[in-house]
Amino acid sequence: MSILGNRVQRVEDQKLLTTGGSYVADIRDPLLEGAVHVAFVRSQMAHGRLLAIHADDAKAMPGVLAVLTATDLGLTPIPNPFNPGIATAPLVIDTVRYVGEPIAVVVAETQAQAVDAAASVYADIDPLRPVIGVPAALEGTTLLYPDLGSNVVVDGAWMGVPAESADLFDGCDVVVSARFENQRLAPCPLEVRSVACAWGADGRLHQWATSQIPQMLRDVLAQIYGQDRVHVIVPDMGGGFGPKSGMHPEELMLGGIAGAIGRPVRWTETRSESMLGLSHGRGQVHDITIGGSADGRVLAYRLTVVQDAGAIPGFGAIIPVILTRPMTCGVYDIARVECTARSVVTNTTPVAAYRGAGRPEATAAIERAMDLFAAELGMDAVEIRRLNLIAPFAEARATSIGTLYDCGDYESALDAALNHADYDALRAEQRERRDRGDNLQLGIGVSCYVEVTGNSSAGERSEAARITMNPNGGVTVFTGTSPHGQGHDTSWAMIVADELGVPMESVAVVHGDTDLVPVGGGTYGSRSAQQGGVAVHQASVELVEVARALAADRFEAAAGDVVLDNGRFHVAGTPSIGMTWSEVAARADSLATPLDVESRFIAENSTFPFGAHVAVVEVDIETGMVRLVRLVACDDAGRILNPLIADGQIHGGIAQGVAQALLEQMVYDEAGNPLTANFADYTVISAVELPMFEIVEHETPTPVNPLGAKGIGESGTIGSTPAVQSAVVDALAHLGVRDIAMPATPERVWRAIRTAAAAT
Repeated sequence: MSILGNRVQRVEDQKLLTTGGSYVADIRDPLLEGAVHVAFVRSQMAHGRLLAIHADDAKAMPGVLAVLTATDLGLTPIPNPFNPGIATAPLVIDTVRYVGEPIAVVVAETQAQAVDAAASVYADIDPLRPVIGVPAALEGTTLLYPDLGSNVVVDGAWMGVPAESADLFDGCDVVVSARFENQRLAPCPLEVRSVACAWGADGRLHQWATSQIPQMLRDVLAQIYGQDRVHVIVPDMGGGFGPKSGMHPEELMLGGIAGAIGRPVRWTETRSESMLGLSHGRGQVHDITIGGSADGRVLAYRLTVVQDAGAIPGFGAIIPVILTRPMTCGVYDIARVECTARSVVTNTTPVAAYRGAGRPEATAAIERAMDLFAAELGMDAVEIRRLNLIAPFAEARATSIGTLYDCGDYESALDAALNHADYDALRAEQRERRDRGDNLQLGIGVSCYVEVTGNSSAGERSEAARITMNPNGGVTVFTGTSPHGQGHDTSWAMIVADELGVPMESVAVVHGDTDLVPVGGGTYGSRSAQQGGVAVHQASVELVEVARALAADRFEAAAGDVVLDNGRFHVAGTPSIGMTWSEVAARADSLATPLDVESRFIAENSTFPFGAHVAVVEVDIETGMVRLVRLVACDDAGRILNPLIADGQIHGGIAQGVAQALLEQMVYDEAGNPLTANFADYTVISAVELPMFEIVEHETPTPVNPLGAKGIGESGTIGSTPAVQSAVVDALAHLGVRDIAMPATPERVWRAIRTAAAAT
């Protein structure tokens, strides 16, 4: 009987809940003896010319060894990979472009000394007019990079995206247009960025880092410090959510600082630094137009996206083109669909991937569009969705935007979520409250979604794994994925145990060390199970074949006649004479052919998880306060290897999705000063604001990989945000409210109610 599909407790948790994890700041390696600490001097101005850096006071402070500028470190501008017309250095040379941008480095004996000294460094900056928000960026009165002639740094048209057509909505009885915003979010991982690095006697840079992609980090560092001279280690990590897959300037220059000082270096940012320096997420403005027939059939849909990329274009600048645009259609069968996208720079923290990276934005746009279309026709939001869903399909199907979905049964997922929530009963209660004129009005929001994971367009199709069998029966798995809460140690051990017939306890999983695992793609974009897990499965199958041949030679039989039965090899029909894995491994060692298999899996296509969420909220129409009462989530991620781990990923995703809908937003004033730079002002969600989530199981295995698995790490976020936003609007629809921007704070809700009342 297979262990896969069972609720197996995570093997990681024993350590995490008792002795605790071993994070970068905890590392006490001999190479780090005598390490100094660094702190970064950061710009307090959003935009200006850097005239001088005054550091005499800092240099005189106790324990301070040096204050280093770009000139001191010999830094020069580097062309931007997303727009070669832009060149910036890890430390500001001439122009500051956002509050929090690093302009100098303080090196001291202790972290406290470094932080105190950094606060005493004064930067003389001649202010320039800041550009805050997409409208100001498009206006172009002030340019962040004047040589470009525009604040547009990426345009889908440059990448072959067709222009908008004039006749898209011809023949539509009803056409609705609106503007929405997916607000800017701070990622807020529990563990902030932390790095420790040292040059070893071997002439190599050894760097411990909080990174989701250790092998890629090694490769980038190798470009700076020399090939074969870099060793990256990622120990336990307290959350990533996407931004920790980026290459941040602070992390890349520490090896050079260690070399210049001649001592190992440590850096751990403060929470406020993390809010300003760690890349933000979302930040898209959507103009949507949806049109269709009077009976509710959607005939045409247009999405125009402008991405706020922040001050320096990074991966976030191409998200709307490579991740939002392909998912424009969502789960709907719409004949005519268009999406154009641009990215602009503003004087704010750079934007990168954040849980879902472009897919939540696409879903939010189409789901709000469907709600507005339903409201315009006076039809139920569920009825509109059901009428326009793509019919069930088991083979690859292309959408009107050209994306090739693998398989799906969207109506079944919607029905499962609605039945569990008892949708009819909820509507009945809503009518009763409206009839009574209750202060607490009930709102029901429904969202249907499909997303893309293992995204082939983003280079995520391949992953490596290596498996060795020791003579004592122990198995070691070397994986190119690098977990930070996803439970890979448990899941990969389950895959190996299932294929090899060995106990899970005998399987050790190694990851995050580029010397031990030189090839790997890392963990991001919900790719791990369908890439890393399948690579482990493939290596397990290949290991069995190698062992089968060794056992067959011992039995003097054909390999095809040897079977693996419950962890023991024997000739079919002769179970009394057999060999255990330990015996086969010992024989392999004696023949100098150890049981050691390295495998690489390459998927032919992406996978497309899907689902439906139902959110129920209570809205106090006197105060605007919103309370999430229920969240029903039906998330289909193909074959589920461990439902316990899958539920945990769904729970975390929902929490972040609800947070965007109701609470979180990174806010800047007109001068570019961040107003939400710590947890006192940035309202991170907690258990207090969340109900117990109701998970509805639904499995549609994908044909794309042998395990049938799709991604699950981001689905909860993608489905929950529009469901909750729609629920808030739905609670107030009878009062004339048609839309409320995210986050739906009490003030925004209260104002929407008053505005609607004044209009009627």
